[in-house]
Amino acid sequence: MTVMLRNLLLLLFVFLMLPSVSEAQRWKRRRYELSLGLGASNFLGDLGGANQIGTHYFRDLNWVETRYAAALGLRYKLSEYFALNTHLTYARVAGDDKLTQEYFRHYRNLNFSSPILEFNVNFEAAFQKEQLGHIYRLSRVRGIKGYELYTYGFAGLGIFYFNPTTELNGQTYDLHDYHTEGEGLPGGPPNYNLVGVCIPIGIGFKYTIDQDWGIGLEIGIRKTFTDYIDDVSSNYYINPQLLASTYGPIANQLADRSNGSQPQITAPGAQRGQSKYNDSYMFAIFSVNVKIRNTTNMLPRF
Repeated sequence: MTVMLRNLLLLLFVFLMLPSVSEAQRWKRRRYELSLGLGASNFLGDLGGANQIGTHYFRDLNWVETRYAAALGLRYKLSEYFALNTHLTYARVAGDDKLTQEYFRHYRNLNFSSPILEFNVNFEAAFQKEQLGHIYRLSRVRGIKGYELYTYGFAGLGIFYFNPTTELNGQTYDLHDYHTEGEGLPGGPPNYNLVGVCIPIGIGFKYTIDQDWGIGLEIGIRKTFTDYIDDVSSNYYINPQLLASTYGPIANQLADRSNGSQPQITAPGAQRGQSKYNDSYMFAIFSVNVKIRNTTNMLPRF
């Protein structure tokens, strides 16, 4: 075999292999993906809930307390099945004892609203490859395609800010400033921080429109390590006089908003919340996704 013939065969082999190599590497040309999402948030904590004794399970959700959420995200694909995804999310969460008919929580009559500003980094694991089809959806055009619906699970780590507030007589109060359970005072629990750590866990779905655009839905819950997102955790403070002298009489009004018909229920030292379980919150966010093309030459090197 002459050198020229060998080179021609090698060139022919490379020419025939290039399309399959190129198709196999297409996902690398769009490793980055931006997302912009809007959706809903809800809260599982001590305040509000369903018409039953409070639990930390989903059946205690009060759908009336659903609020909004907005997110900006960036995804980086590690492979065709794995990715890292980071989000900056702003949301509101709320709870109101007036909305539950469970007697003791309804009598307690507390409520709160809080912003949630969360930054997270999640690891995603897909159940199948993402759609690889044509730039445009053309009928009767054949080509290599994956699934148009891309499903993945995710788990990660995040940091979030919250600040529970309530309204009394037409005025809004930052509950953290009034230490309603005697936080930091003698006989009370420690002060709580308004910045916490969370663990996002959930599932996501993406539908491919074309090579650049897609839409998605992501549903996830956030496990936290604080029980004070709603400013309620343990017991009514044992020394109301000290609470009033330190933070003003308004502190006692914010701590106990019952009608006073059964004072033993809200007496100093009586149960105010359930400290056994920490608070959690959840998001369901619809997103529009756009891939960022990588212009790096993806052809094989010899």
